[in-house]
Amino acid sequence: MTLRLPAEVARAVREHLSRAYPEEGCGVLLGRESEVGREVVRAIMISNRNRDSRGNRYLIAPEEFLRAERQGREAGLDVVGFYHSHPDHPALPSAFDLEHAWPYYCYVIVSVERGAAGGLTSWRLRDDRSRFDSEPVELLQRPSPDDRDDPGEPR
Repeated sequence: MTLRLPAEVARAVREHLSRAYPEEGCGVLLGRESEVGREVVRAIMISNRNRDSRGNRYLIAPEEFLRAERQGREAGLDVVGFYHSHPDHPALPSAFDLEHAWPYYCYVIVSVERGAAGGLTSWRLRDDRSRFDSEPVELLQRPSPDDRDDPGEPR
């Protein structure tokens, strides 16, 4: 399955994660299923609520997830995934990511080296939770029809 990501949403995500450096930044991806994969429409930027190891872990508080889910529902969208950064590390899932992920969702990881966002990858957890599989990311150069003026909401 392919993750279709409007270029302006990818830019907003990268900017958010660069600002979060040296800590991990995170957020929720809203969109919908299509015949070719999942299409992201909006990124909801969320504050990392991890208090102990923000440099290499992120936590989305339940009330923040519910808020994002409600915003999606109001816009006719679903939560299709999450995104977070790996400060000064590759955009590959960690053992911690594997342990805390849920099947179905896409997990976008962006490598942020010395404050500059780099590689962007997307991963899907297998149903048996044994490992992640990489999924192709298609950057869409046109604005998403549902969200031309609002690629993300800073939090």
